[in-house]
Amino acid sequence: MSPQKIQVKDSLLVIDWSDGKKSEIKLSNLRKNCPCALCAAEEEEQGAKYIPLYSGDQLKITEIKIVGHYAVSINWKDGHNTGIYEFDHLRELGGSK
Repeated sequence: MSPQKIQVKDSLLVIDWSDGKKSEIKLSNLRKNCPCALCAAEEEEQGAKYIPLYSGDQLKITEIKIVGHYAVSINWKDGHNTGIYEFDHLRELGGSK
């Protein structure tokens, strides 16, 4: 299972998968679930009830790159670019397991 097409439409990341399924992930949910160490540390520091609020630039994607055969790297307009989103993680976020 791998992405065949990835695009940003309005406030969604839309992924067409090789098995014919489609995922639609809100950009705010994608950013909130960034798997990088910096974001994980911030969430841990803030506690379980932490709800991040994002500005416009924090929810705009400037570049998406495939990483190997297992993930994508996303560059956000505010400069954040350390999150590597594994395909399985994206499928979970998009509800297409």
